[in-house]
Amino acid sequence: MAALPMTDEECRLATEGLSDQIELYANLLVRKGVSLRRGQELVLQAPVERADFARRVVAAAYRAGAGHVTVIWGDDVVSRLTYENCPLEFFEHTPSWQVEQLDSLAEDGAAFLFLEGQDPAILRGIDPAKPASASRARNTECRSFRDGMDFGRNAWCIAGVPVQAWANEVFPELSAAEALYRLWLLILEVSRADGDDPESAWETHNASFEKTKRFLNNHRFDALHYTAENGTDLVVGLPEGHVWDGGAGRTQDGVTFFPNIPTEEVFTSPDRLRAEGVVHSALPLVHAGQMVRDFWLRFEGGRVVDFGAEQGREMLRNIIETDEGSSRLGEVALVSKNTPIRQSDTLFFDTLYDENASCHLALGMGFPECVSGGVSMSKEALLEHGVNQSAAHVDFMIGTDDLCVTGICEDGTEVPVFVNGQWAWE
Repeated sequence: MAALPMTDEECRLATEGLSDQIELYANLLVRKGVSLRRGQELVLQAPVERADFARRVVAAAYRAGAGHVTVIWGDDVVSRLTYENCPLEFFEHTPSWQVEQLDSLAEDGAAFLFLEGQDPAILRGIDPAKPASASRARNTECRSFRDGMDFGRNAWCIAGVPVQAWANEVFPELSAAEALYRLWLLILEVSRADGDDPESAWETHNASFEKTKRFLNNHRFDALHYTAENGTDLVVGLPEGHVWDGGAGRTQDGVTFFPNIPTEEVFTSPDRLRAEGVVHSALPLVHAGQMVRDFWLRFEGGRVVDFGAEQGREMLRNIIETDEGSSRLGEVALVSKNTPIRQSDTLFFDTLYDENASCHLALGMGFPECVSGGVSMSKEALLEHGVNQSAAHVDFMIGTDDLCVTGICEDGTEVPVFVNGQWAWE
């Protein structure tokens, strides 16, 4: 029997009842997400619709000893109005004051916390070249900001907060009030923030990554072969000295932080020149407020040479053509179907969540920490080691329930890694 719908008053009271849990979530993001240190600056990016939760985070940061908190507000409606009314040329450069803001904060050692909550359809009908140009400009012109995160100089974390339009998309059958309440519940659950001690839960969760990383790092596979009934048949080469990572990250000065809350993936950077075959998407991709559905990519010599999509082909083209490196892979990530996000049987329409329900790949920037000694290498040296360089990094999900992944050793020996969407040993 289907559950009875909640009244708006019941939803209000139920959400108020989550207050203590939401407070623990705010503390988790500050204390474990970015591992804020005493006296450090925190930069908080937040949707204005969730100013209530942003204030909780600011208070948690000051309780943790923050030297100062800078809040950068975002608003879906204003963003859309900007894209509707400004010409493409406007988005080809980041305003100098924004470059100075982000770069100076990064250079001063700030931690960055990005609260993600967006209407998945907010940019529907907008020329996809505009958000693509804005993203490319920010990633190429705000160099200290971007390199601080890419090369482990700044701690950072992306985490979700519910906004109404997003909740309506995830739960279209519910009233607005109940959809928002249910999305809060789900975010807390899949973020392991629904118990009495979320911080301890994340320490335990982080320990669970170690066995998997040890298995992969000990085998030193030369390549991975992906196959699935939807037509996926892709071989991805791995660079010599590659390192599998996952769970907590670590800055160059030894601070442990969680780049994503939630996270279920182990990942590495592939050899940018070695990808051959076809891969099909398993879930929609929401990028820059637009949807790409039922798409495929064909690789030769590591580069996308052909692609198609039932919806959003132009956005996919803009991603692939962002720059020289955006047509190559920067990440391979393995995620079992036996995870809270996948088992929630919910499509979030948000990459932060959907990528942690599914094995995925990413076009664009690779990770310096995923090759031995990479964080000390120049970009030219990283390229020579096979680690891709790009202003883009766009994850897309390929993890079907029947996905199989085989590790190929240098001597040609094949080792099952994934069988039917889960680790071979599960």
